[in-house]
Amino acid sequence: MDTADKYPTILYIHGGPKTSFGDAFMFEFQLLANNGFAVLYMNPRGSDGYSEEFADIRRNYGKRDYQDLLEGISYALQNFNFIDPNRLGVAGGSYGGFMTNWIIGHTKLFKAAITDRSIANWVTFFSTSDIGREFTLDQIGSDPWGEPAKLAEQSPISYLKDVDTPTLIIHSQEDYRCWLGEALQLYTSLKYLGKQAKLVIFPHENHDLSRSGKPKHRVIRLEHYLNWFNNYLKP
Repeated sequence: MDTADKYPTILYIHGGPKTSFGDAFMFEFQLLANNGFAVLYMNPRGSDGYSEEFADIRRNYGKRDYQDLLEGISYALQNFNFIDPNRLGVAGGSYGGFMTNWIIGHTKLFKAAITDRSIANWVTFFSTSDIGREFTLDQIGSDPWGEPAKLAEQSPISYLKDVDTPTLIIHSQEDYRCWLGEALQLYTSLKYLGKQAKLVIFPHENHDLSRSGKPKHRVIRLEHYLNWFNNYLKP
């Protein structure tokens, strides 16, 4: 990479949240890099690999983890002069999709976003996900009848009026972990509010599309990634 040039850069957020990026080969990262994008990834609060205290963001989604991600971007901008601060993108799947949805409602820093198999609304997630009841109670601390304001406060859909980032929404039709309704209400809400958004639904696929989906669908998914970021992050 020629450090005399500035490159569009993608902040890529892992799922979980209690998982972590390591040093294993990540094809998606290499594909983005081969197409002229720098890729920034990190293990923010909520990730595995440090301590149980570090990994515990229950009842605090979108708070310290969000700050860690923005601080990571700030550090990278200060230390890597090949990053173009005016051409930043953000992407992630599952919890990474949740955080992408959260980020676009809380900062204008990113010029393009891709949210994959995401959570938009904890109220609907509670009653549609295969782990919705247990996971929502454990991670957010309430059901829709106990403290509904808490679920709304930690739901990205509550902040969509503030979104300026063009957003591509990718979802599988048979995703039982994060039900298709999460993508539908995110897309409908963004379009209703006059935002730039596109929805891509993959039939006969589930939450593991990017890892074990049909090869043709995995190729098409990555083509959508490249097309979206090329369109909004390259001159």
